[in-house]
Amino acid sequence: MALTILDPKTALVLIDLQHGIVAPPSVPLSGAEVVARGKELADAFRSRGLPVVLVNVSFSPDFGDAPKGRDDEEPDPEEDEDEDEGMPADFAVIVDELGAQDTDIRVTKHQWGAFHGTDLDTQLRRRGVTQIVLAGLVTSRGVDTTAREAYAHNYSVTFAVDAMADRGIEVHDNAIERIFPQIGQRATTAEILKLLSS
Repeated sequence: MALTILDPKTALVLIDLQHGIVAPPSVPLSGAEVVARGKELADAFRSRGLPVVLVNVSFSPDFGDAPKGRDDEEPDPEEDEDEDEGMPADFAVIVDELGAQDTDIRVTKHQWGAFHGTDLDTQLRRRGVTQIVLAGLVTSRGVDTTAREAYAHNYSVTFAVDAMADRGIEVHDNAIERIFPQIGQRATTAEILKLLSS
């Protein structure tokens, strides 16, 4: 962990802290633990007048806007059932425990990353943001893809590594130990909060 500075215009970007993503089991932290740390960060950013971005993922009832590319992943029978019945009504709703505020920026994505097909880059650039702190669910998909996109858009990226989790420990650890050091800096929630206070 080598984080030594936060830019004056740093935004917190919280990925998919919504009912349908927080509820399933995750490791090494539960969804509730990730939300609690995300709230700590969000409260600190808000108190300093820094942007907080709440990203959720959602699809139309007919899944017409869901990604259609072919892949080798084994189909999940439960996910197939969900597609037949549509998403649960609260799937995309940001959890209350996060304490969302009217001043938070809301971004709805329709794939893993929060930049492609959204106005996230515009929202950040118009506020002069040069660095983002990332946290949320899940590490190897929504967080990782958003980080890669942010890096490609020339933002400095900081990972709150103890404020994210995944469905499997191997993919979580691979992202944190092998991918993230190539595109940003890693820090704990406490280290980020300490820098915000300095």
